Amino acid sequence: MEKKLISVVIPTYNEEENVGPMTETLVRLFDEQLPQYDYEIIYIDNHSQDRTKILLRQICEENPRVKAIFNARNFGQMRSPVHGFKQASGDCVIRLNADFQDPPALIPELVREWENGYKLVLAIKEKTEENFLMAFVRRLYYKILRKITDIGHIENFTGFGLFDKAFVEVVRQIHDPIPYFRGMVAEFGFEYKPVFYERPNRRAGKSKNHFYSLYDVAMLGITSYSKVVLRLATFLGFIVGGLSFLVAIVYFILKLIHWDWFRAGIAPLVIGVFFLGGLNLFFTGMLGEYILSINSRVLDRPLVVEEERLNFDREPDGKTDPPEELPAG
Repeated sequence: MEKKLISVVIPTYNEEENVGPMTETLVRLFDEQLPQYDYEIIYIDNHSQDRTKILLRQICEENPRVKAIFNARNFGQMRSPVHGFKQASGDCVIRLNADFQDPPALIPELVREWENGYKLVLAIKEKTEENFLMAFVRRLYYKILRKITDIGHIENFTGFGLFDKAFVEVVRQIHDPIPYFRGMVAEFGFEYKPVFYERPNRRAGKSKNHFYSLYDVAMLGITSYSKVVLRLATFLGFIVGGLSFLVAIVYFILKLIHWDWFRAGIAPLVIGVFFLGGLNLFFTGMLGEYILSINSRVLDRPLVVEEERLNFDREPDGKTDPPEELPAG
């Protein structure tokens, strides 16, 4: 009986300290705990500037089960992993990060739940070692996202999990130049099984996330799946306009009744101008985010441009597939 194939997709960017230990950990895990399965490990490197590519070449040369895709430049943390996800050919795909914050030791449990019939087995952070402020902001963001969208975003799901080939095929059919993977799972995914875990800090190296990159991801989630913000601008416009009209009527009546001594002063005018100016700037900025999202999708650029692929034409025994014969004539 032919073994089922499990694909493990790992995005990398400047992970020279982690790709070696991650590969060793995964190979040992499959050999010792999941010997009944065949496997492939696919690294998609987002144009690393350290020795990551050199190390991946060495790993691919030594182990034909390890494959690598090198991007021509850095295409961002949203596009590159989804492109790698689409290249997997397994009966299921496991997606995790190279920094060991997604524990490889959880893979056997994910596979076990998949064999129990679940198309999606999602690893959900129950606890995290990140600082209190970051954890609070993240929880607040997910709560807001659930309130303003209608697809049921999965709180504390970072993308780590197991996905049946049926879902992988759905993702392949989605052509979105700026994909939001967590939104895809919530919108197009099947019934899922949560597996809870405590997320550790990085094994080595520095996090590539900073305020701007996290803000970019947050805005992508909002602009891709929420109409509430723009409609809130319309509702607030009606409310503020109505209140302003009522205040103007009250001031007009008071002035007519007490013409000699009633003075409104400049304070209400200044407060009103700053309040309306703040609202205007906020919603103009949000409108700009939506327009930027629309513009990126209308341009319809490819997810990534590949510079090179390694081991996609090699069999597990190390042999290279012969080229296809051209038809005669």
